[in-house]
Amino acid sequence: MSAVVTYWAEHAWLPHVNGPVVERDVLIAVGPGGRIAKVTPDSGPCPSGAIRLGGLVLPGHANAHSHAFHRALRGNVQVGSGTFWTWRDTMYRFAGALDPDSYLELATAVYAEMALAGITAVGEFHYLHHAPGGVRYDNPNAMGEALIEAALRAGIRITLLDTCYLSSGFGAEPTKPQLRFSDGDADSWAERISELKPAEHARIGAAVHSVRAVPAEQLGTVAHWAVMRKAPLHVHLSEQTAENDACLAAHGVTPTRLLGDHGVLGPRTSVVHATHLTDEDIHLLSDTSTVVCMCPTTERDLADGIGPARRLASSGCPITLGSDSHAVIDPFEEARALELDERLRTRTRGHWTANALLRASTEDGHASLGWSEAGRIEAGSLADFCAVALDTVRTAGPRPALGAEIAVFAASAADVRHVVVGGRHIVKDGVHQLVPDVPKALAEAIAALQ
Repeated sequence: MSAVVTYWAEHAWLPHVNGPVVERDVLIAVGPGGRIAKVTPDSGPCPSGAIRLGGLVLPGHANAHSHAFHRALRGNVQVGSGTFWTWRDTMYRFAGALDPDSYLELATAVYAEMALAGITAVGEFHYLHHAPGGVRYDNPNAMGEALIEAALRAGIRITLLDTCYLSSGFGAEPTKPQLRFSDGDADSWAERISELKPAEHARIGAAVHSVRAVPAEQLGTVAHWAVMRKAPLHVHLSEQTAENDACLAAHGVTPTRLLGDHGVLGPRTSVVHATHLTDEDIHLLSDTSTVVCMCPTTERDLADGIGPARRLASSGCPITLGSDSHAVIDPFEEARALELDERLRTRTRGHWTANALLRASTEDGHASLGWSEAGRIEAGSLADFCAVALDTVRTAGPRPALGAEIAVFAASAADVRHVVVGGRHIVKDGVHQLVPDVPKALAEAIAALQ
């Protein structure tokens, strides 16, 4: 952006020395480079020339863990009963149908759905690298570049977490569906990912799919790649007890300890799920200041269990949120589910404040994806924010001063009315400006895979 654009927020959730507060009549001036130049609370009525944003303006949400193609599973994996492993068979079927062109169409629609939900940045945990059978495309990064282009078309930011995925289990070769995921070894993975180029809206990070999918002696190669580039590093951790049992049988230690022994843990690392941890695991994660990404709607959909998020947070691990398999794309639901699931587990209330849950969904989520300059409505930050209506059947009634509580415990993605990314108005009055008919785009992209 070259010219200054001014937005006027009826109410906005702003940083304060004593913790975030809801202010009224807030002017947000966006300067060159799509960053916030000035924030003026209690500015009076909306001035001429400013763009009015009714309701409550929040920082844009960061979806810290996404598998874009899993969106095609919605509904298909809800028929009848089944296990995590039957769910995975359906996932492989859809993965096998994608190519760079169809992935571009699907991911564009999925990221547009995210924008409509108030998400302004996504961490895409990307392991669908090659053609069926494992044959490389002429451009070995064609699938990853399709995701970067999809985010551009949908108007949001992306951190492409290019994932090393080499094995079907400890010491086992990839199965036929998994051949698309594998580069053969971590050195070949590193060579390929090093050719990926960042863009204004896109950054490149790394991922270890899991300790079962990357041999222990190759974990350090992935960690080293991320350290040398000061890039985010993400990894699935202890999502299933079967992973813990297999790791103990193969190495005599838990997955968390194995990651720690090979230099994977640390403040730029996010472990995803962390559902089944020992006390020692929790201490190791906190001692290394490792980030923990919880995905409550997926964890309950797959019957994974309720992870020790409160204990991890109390130990000093930052908590972030992701929609993972996209059974639901709704950052408000992810945030409140963190608290509500803990209430079910403990039969007590009040584990997180609404402010803390919003921070997990915004500032801490962006930082975990390498966008530390996003997630706050203050001068110098990227001008990425969303407006939530306070007059819908879900949100009407409470005083606007309770905006954080309304957003977390009452609102849904359907209440998002406006989304701004880099000062650019991506969603206006609930309509995506770059993908005008998102439901149609989703339906067509998914039908093409059936």
